[in-house]
Amino acid sequence: MSTLFDPVQAGDLKLANRIVMAPLTRNRSPNAIPTALAPTYYAQRASAGLLITEATAISQQGQGYADVPGLYGTEQLDGWKKVTDAVHAQGGKIVVQLWHVGRVSHTSLQPGNGQPVAPSAITAKTKTVLIHDGVPTFTETSEPRALDAGEIPGIVHGFATAARNAVETAGFDGVEIHGANGYLLDQFLKDGSNQRSDDYGGSIENRARFLLEITRAVADAVGARRTGIRLSPVTPANDVHDSNPQPLFTYVVKELAKLDLAYIHIIEGATGGPREIADRPFDYEALKAAYREAGGKAAWMVNNGYDRPLAEEAVKEGDDLVAFGKPFISNPDLVRRLREHAPLNELDKATLYGGGAKGYTDYPALA
Repeated sequence: MSTLFDPVQAGDLKLANRIVMAPLTRNRSPNAIPTALAPTYYAQRASAGLLITEATAISQQGQGYADVPGLYGTEQLDGWKKVTDAVHAQGGKIVVQLWHVGRVSHTSLQPGNGQPVAPSAITAKTKTVLIHDGVPTFTETSEPRALDAGEIPGIVHGFATAARNAVETAGFDGVEIHGANGYLLDQFLKDGSNQRSDDYGGSIENRARFLLEITRAVADAVGARRTGIRLSPVTPANDVHDSNPQPLFTYVVKELAKLDLAYIHIIEGATGGPREIADRPFDYEALKAAYREAGGKAAWMVNNGYDRPLAEEAVKEGDDLVAFGKPFISNPDLVRRLREHAPLNELDKATLYGGGAKGYTDYPALA
């Protein structure tokens, strides 16, 4: 029987263990460029079977928060190359999470101070992070405009280009498409944010079209077996909801099963919150079964609120990978601590977003 610490194959990615560092936004990339601290931060955590980077914008239009990294400029790619080199020197594997935030943005972050884009012109009842005088400040998102259908192929192409640059230039082992947490792809999927009447709105098939087009384009660009995707069926993050998520996501995973992807990354429950939401029930085992029955062979990754006992149970029950989020921030050697049942460092919440080395690269490993 497999354990949390056994190796596993995820597409073309041969992973030393089943522990994954989840993507974690840290707001430490001025001008969307990873700083000199980023290689240290990621290399410190390279004992994870797989590192998934913080969400990284495919374009300036895709930016939604201050000082988050990008993949659309030479200096950004050079910064990420230093990160991948440092991780590979430690024997680790790392993929970059491809991000377009859609309506979860602010005009001050957009090209020409324009409106953020969305499937429909519905403002998200949520906040983004801007930095004023060096201080991260939560700010209401701006009113978006609805994307014209003619703009959509450009965004699909943007994802594919970012993926190709990430692998061929920045040296990543693969990419993860961010289709979760109320960002652009999730906004198209869910009927609470998608009120379109064209080929990208209305039916489940239409609302899933954008995500599937992007996934196919990215898989064509870098290889399906180097491509993962993140989904969050019922999270209320960033003011998204769907009236009937079970058939929606069943359709999505059945379509994804036609591609030979590296992994499917599922957030269970509310992102960073309860694993079960009373008014949003969802059967995750049925979702995985639907994927497998449709011929899907990708590794199945679970995420949200996992500790060692829960993670061990997940692997025993047939999940292939378990993602850990905030514990990796304060415990660069989390894999060793889990293996040895060692106590965890306490998280300093005041240093989560923005700043320098404090709360970023200075958490101690075990002696």
